[in-house]
Amino acid sequence: MTKPIEGFSKLTKEEKLDWITTNYTENSEDAKKILKRYWNPDKTLQQLHDEFIENTLTNYYLPFGIAPNFLINDTLYAIPMAIEESSVVAAASKAAKFWLTRGGFKTRVLGTQKIGQVHFIFQGNPQKLSAFFEEIKPKLYSEAVPITKNMEKRGGGITEIELRNKTKALENYYQLHCTFETLDAMGANFINSCLEQFANTLKTGAQNFASFTKEEKNIEVVMAILSNYVPNCLVRAEVSCPVNQLNVGGQLSSADFAQKMVRAVEIAKVEPHRAVTHNKGIMNGIDAVILATGNDFRAVEAGVHAYAAKDGRYSSLTHAEVKDNTFRFWIDVPLALGTVGGLTSLHPLVKLALEILGKPSAEELMQIVAVAGLAQNFAALRSLVTTGIQEGHMKMHLLNILNQLGATEAEKTRLTEYFKKNAATHSAVVAAFEQLRKS
Repeated sequence: MTKPIEGFSKLTKEEKLDWITTNYTENSEDAKKILKRYWNPDKTLQQLHDEFIENTLTNYYLPFGIAPNFLINDTLYAIPMAIEESSVVAAASKAAKFWLTRGGFKTRVLGTQKIGQVHFIFQGNPQKLSAFFEEIKPKLYSEAVPITKNMEKRGGGITEIELRNKTKALENYYQLHCTFETLDAMGANFINSCLEQFANTLKTGAQNFASFTKEEKNIEVVMAILSNYVPNCLVRAEVSCPVNQLNVGGQLSSADFAQKMVRAVEIAKVEPHRAVTHNKGIMNGIDAVILATGNDFRAVEAGVHAYAAKDGRYSSLTHAEVKDNTFRFWIDVPLALGTVGGLTSLHPLVKLALEILGKPSAEELMQIVAVAGLAQNFAALRSLVTTGIQEGHMKMHLLNILNQLGATEAEKTRLTEYFKKNAATHSAVVAAFEQLRKS
């Protein structure tokens, strides 16, 4: 049995490789070869990657692709996407091409407010706490000035601090609920620094507040941390066109297609099991652009799914309607993104992705990301209500299956042509491959 190790982070990279491959892999030398194969030959670039996190062994690659032909507010974009899932980039590109000749995507930012909270326990009179808060509120702002002055020069900063009584939910629990504008920065470090200063001011001020008893002076700050739920940092993306322009081919009329799309969204609104998969498809597009642009997809995922449940039941993020013979399809989605700071100034591919997008502001990136999510959902629903999802997905997955089977380039070419006209189920691909090998 492998023993725990002390001081792993202090080992050299080679020593870490030796330890992990010796103790946790079947063939140490083969494992080391795999890990080293993904090292960047540019030592400066590799060191940069090594220092992003602790205990780095190698780089984990994801495909970096482009979905072209996105017309957004009359500007044409090619959207970078970093994702491993088959068909995502192709589906987004297909949706972009469909709407390119139907007016494109229209977007607008509905709000940019970020949120942070100081959570604390107060065992005392709520009225005295309210009086204390009103007295100390100006000091909360003033003592944070060393942190906020640069942000304020650019037009951002703290927008509000309020005291919230949460004792009905948890005994003696209160919070400072704080809102911020962070401009082109995602703002996590700025917000957390402000919140920790608020916590210090709160505790120190309580000790000097004459109306408090000795027990009331001892406010217990539990934590000070930003929230990734940002319902007021919101963007809308939409498409619309006359119903008769929704010609998707096949036996389905434009009117029938429009009604099926509306029905599909209505089902996702009322059925949580469907809504989760529906929204997961939206996040395929959103996460891919967020990764490519160096933003935090985990924070966005958490906030988006919380927003999907804001009315007390998990529901669809997208909406669809037919009104006055016009089909309209849209999404409202919370996105706290940054185009400065973090990886945006460090990772070469992130910098390139932002350059491809025209070096957008945070608000512009919000709109681009929302469009990617809407396009992905449109493409998925279009497949679901027409041919079914598997036909397109499995054809995109075909090369993955053939690579797993060890197909040669000639065999891939033959089988790709074959499955342009035949259903590409996993078993059908295996059978066709085996038959080709036999012949």
